[in-house]
Amino acid sequence: MRQNVSESQVLEALKNVEDPDLHKDIVSLGFVKDVRICDGVVAFDINLTTPACPVKDLLKAQAKEFVSKLPGVTEVNVTMKADVKAMKGVDTSALKGVKNIIAVGSGKGGVGKSTVAANLAVSFALEGAKVGLLDADIYGPSIPIMMGKEGETTIRENLIQPKVAHGIKFMSMGFFAKGDQPLIWRGPMAHRAVEQCLTDVEWGDLDYMFVDLPPGTGDVHLTLVQTVPLAGAVIVSTPQDVGLTISMKTLRMLEETKVRMLGIIENMSYHNCSKCGSREEIFGYGGARKASEKMGIPFLGEIPLETTIRINADKGTPVVVGDPESEVAKTYREIARKLAAQISIASFATPALEVVEEPA
Repeated sequence: MRQNVSESQVLEALKNVEDPDLHKDIVSLGFVKDVRICDGVVAFDINLTTPACPVKDLLKAQAKEFVSKLPGVTEVNVTMKADVKAMKGVDTSALKGVKNIIAVGSGKGGVGKSTVAANLAVSFALEGAKVGLLDADIYGPSIPIMMGKEGETTIRENLIQPKVAHGIKFMSMGFFAKGDQPLIWRGPMAHRAVEQCLTDVEWGDLDYMFVDLPPGTGDVHLTLVQTVPLAGAVIVSTPQDVGLTISMKTLRMLEETKVRMLGIIENMSYHNCSKCGSREEIFGYGGARKASEKMGIPFLGEIPLETTIRINADKGTPVVVGDPESEVAKTYREIARKLAAQISIASFATPALEVVEEPA
């Protein structure tokens, strides 16, 4: 006679499955939902905090393993779902449907920050998240080219309509200037433009919004932290001392304005020669990793200097969709999953974040 299994037994077994990033079992975290039991067949959902969870396959496998060991269980069916949560204490009244806003910054131009921001945003969308991307680089907007969508935006019911490409919504300062015309704006104008792109755009419901910041520190950075609290920031740097030192200035500025550091990415970390396959460390190597270890900030990964990144960007297709089987595309996807984990960790661990008020 088959022994009947109860829901309490299933939940007890699942307490053996621990999320390695949050350091708690999936039952205590509230991830286990809708347990169904019928004639020895057990089914349940595991509702994670992000569709880009880097350990979702591991959690699924462990859950099946522990439950299948229960007496009377003949089959285990696990459905993996995700419910992205907004950061605790974050007031997103200006963007009610946006759960997490992540700034992507660098100390200097030319380090590939915009390329990284675009590929991270699209990588999150490929995992199933609802994603937006704001190109806040006023004087060097490049996202429209990289996303393959240029031209003017439209307005509907007093809201600017974002462009849509590669599964994400995006807005850029580049839409305010035609062709090669420069934007010659003083601080107050830049402040208002960033504010408008945040609060006067019909972003809708988003799990994540990435904001591609201008290089360095300045008006745009301050406007961002004054307008909406951020879930955190990512710093992009090259390995060499000069680029790294300047990037650390941006990092310190964000820290001083109460923005959590989600991680550091080393871009142009190395180059694999297409002719002989040898690895060349053109700009040095490992500087960003050492800096992250020294400051106790997560190191998210190393992105090589590869021709396919540039070719796809010029075509208006981020490499993660233009050349998805390439090693660099896989590297971007892995970094995106690590970043998603850091955002989830922050959402569990962070007390109410402060909005930095503009000085009177």
